[in-house]
Amino acid sequence: MEEVCLNSQPVFGESGEFGVAGNSSIVEQDLKSPNIQSKKNPLPPTVGLEFDSFDEAYNFYNMYAKEQGFGIRVSNSWFRSKRKERYRAKLSCSSAGFKKKSEANNPRPETRTGCPAMIVIKMLDSNTWRIVEVELQHNHQVSPQIKRFYKSHKKMIIAAKKAELPLEPITEIHTIKLYRTAIMDAADIGYSNCEQRQDINFDKPKYLELKEGDANAIYNYFCRMKLTNPNFFYLYDIDDDGHLRNVFWGDSRSRIAFGYFNDSIMIDTSCLANKYEIPLLSFVGVNHHGQFVLLGCAFLGHESVDNFVWTFKAWLKCMLGRPPCVVITDQCKPLQTAVAQVFPHAQHCYSLQYIMHRVLEKLGGLKGYEAIKRELNRAVYESLKIAEFETSWAGMMKRHGLWDNKWLQTLFEDRRMWVPVYLKDTFFAGMMPTQENEALTAFFDGYVHKHTSFKEFVDKYDLAIHRKHLKEAMADLESRKSNFKLNTRCNFEVQLSQVYTKQIFRKFQSEVEGMYSCFNTRQVNVNGSIITYIVKERVEVGGNEKEVKSFEVLYETTKLDIRCICSLFNYKGYLCRHALNVLNYNGVEEIPSRYILQRWRRDFKQGFIQDHVSDDTDTSSRVYWHIHLFKDALRILEEGAQSQEHYMIALQELEKLLNNLDLVENGSL
Repeated sequence: MEEVCLNSQPVFGESGEFGVAGNSSIVEQDLKSPNIQSKKNPLPPTVGLEFDSFDEAYNFYNMYAKEQGFGIRVSNSWFRSKRKERYRAKLSCSSAGFKKKSEANNPRPETRTGCPAMIVIKMLDSNTWRIVEVELQHNHQVSPQIKRFYKSHKKMIIAAKKAELPLEPITEIHTIKLYRTAIMDAADIGYSNCEQRQDINFDKPKYLELKEGDANAIYNYFCRMKLTNPNFFYLYDIDDDGHLRNVFWGDSRSRIAFGYFNDSIMIDTSCLANKYEIPLLSFVGVNHHGQFVLLGCAFLGHESVDNFVWTFKAWLKCMLGRPPCVVITDQCKPLQTAVAQVFPHAQHCYSLQYIMHRVLEKLGGLKGYEAIKRELNRAVYESLKIAEFETSWAGMMKRHGLWDNKWLQTLFEDRRMWVPVYLKDTFFAGMMPTQENEALTAFFDGYVHKHTSFKEFVDKYDLAIHRKHLKEAMADLESRKSNFKLNTRCNFEVQLSQVYTKQIFRKFQSEVEGMYSCFNTRQVNVNGSIITYIVKERVEVGGNEKEVKSFEVLYETTKLDIRCICSLFNYKGYLCRHALNVLNYNGVEEIPSRYILQRWRRDFKQGFIQDHVSDDTDTSSRVYWHIHLFKDALRILEEGAQSQEHYMIALQELEKLLNNLDLVENGSL
């Protein structure tokens, strides 16, 4: 494996079409629907339905479309380059997209509406085809009563006539052989698609598949960044044949941001798991406003342990050798192996959000799905003790007969890596959802979609970064104001209104307000200086319903240590309403300093000491100079923006400094 720093000319290889396949172990479960389905009662397409062939899947959707009153067409197909074998296809409503403008004198009127209705099907290892995406909604009127003849319906009738028996004329196909759903495939054993492609013997290239112009776009962007920002870091991974396997890069802001916020990071591989055109991997952290910050990016040619290891090592080199404390990833064995190799001392956790987003895909075809989902959410999000979670899980498995479900089996085996109740001693800086309706937005959400090309991403990357930096700068300005609106007379609220950034203060403020929904704070046990309290709270469950829950709080009276069973402090970084109640009950008027994290302070960056440089870092290097100067320059920036007078002084002094540097450069000083 050759590692190339992009200060030199890269080498790119030609690549074929992208091929995806997996060595699937399929567990089938028949639906209760009959194997022969009447044309008057067509089964709607759902994720998980399987077919014996592509034509069978096409005919199924075509029959459904005819009964609903619309036509279909194959809007996109993916082929393996060497076999010319179709392995994935998108079947869309005939009104999808728009036709190119015609230069004819009397062009035909536009009939397409850009309709989003479609299904996506893919071929499995068993040569069966499965529906993997479904969109049923149209943006135009659809009705069986609308008598319109579509080309796809004509094809169906022609096919039926070719297969008709003598003296038994057939005008339409009346049955479709189908109606089984695989509840699980290789991904269903609990890992994303990267595992099922780990040891594949198909002709899938192990390098980046770049289209015409992609290589130049990437290289030119990196060269431009290197010229304007010497602290820009990027690496190529090239194989023995000159093919580009992986690319990693991190800009100066990412490197500096990690110096501040290196406690917990998330490695976002959603583009890989969802088979986006760009195999993007992102390193993401959380800043002092609770906003996501980018800590580096990579393009992966193939989802394997070796490629993940190379990428993680490149990122570690970019960050001057300092590893994170907590690493959050998708549930994927190659990722797990690579994290263990490169970050052996970091705590590796699986993303709860990634896992819960798969519930519909993995369990949507089961009888009683809605009840299963409710019970699963309750067990995951509402369990306060390990025994409570395991009892709820066992009850759900028993009531719904889920003991043979491999995906759920693997989730339970890995429960200590993703279920909140097992991770109460881990600090997540807000990257662990604690409620069912709490969602984390991906860093590039709105800038990247399934068919974003390499060239398009390079163009959008700068725009995304610029907007994120602008958002952080605006949050910095808002947080400098000390006159945050107070909603209570609680001393805790007054105390932290002078300390926290605006966004974090608002979150803490909701906990202060939540103190008034707590009641009956009482002492239940004394063990030396440690007192155990029970705090009751009315909490919402299942919509508008409320129930009373009891929260156990431990309070150490000599050191003023406090810990609540809900563990909000470790999940989010500020004390919960239950702990605040106990402090208030004991006459404590100010929150102990150990529970006011520096990373949430509005002045965190100004007072931050860059002590993260490893022992073997070359202090005479340009990277070290850049980071050290940035720290000091940031203080000037913060103070200079306080007022018009401060701004003018800072601007004049900076101009003098730049003039002196020019004199040094010209040898005049």
